[in-house]
Amino acid sequence: MIKEINDSVFNSEVLNSDKVTVVDFWAPWCGPCRMLGPVIEELSQEMSEQVKFVKVNVDENPMSATEYKVASIPTVAVFKDGKIQETLVGFRPKQAMQSSIEKHI
Repeated sequence: MIKEINDSVFNSEVLNSDKVTVVDFWAPWCGPCRMLGPVIEELSQEMSEQVKFVKVNVDENPMSATEYKVASIPTVAVFKDGKIQETLVGFRPKQAMQSSIEKHI
């Protein structure tokens, strides 16, 4: 299960993480977000040794979404050493998502 985080813990969970961290910005009403959810869940299980995965509900956590310029959802942001390395907007198949994440490990 991927950890749901909020604005108040974003820095400690993501920016201060010692692992590459993948943040799934989503909303419950978003169809493509619901399609991407199982893909992210699978990847989190397969890559858990090297990568941390978290989810941020943009409706409940507008500060994080605004800070990282999330204009469309789903948006998946890959963080390393406290900085965004890559931003992926929209649904992506598992293999494409995995390849994008692996570049930063």
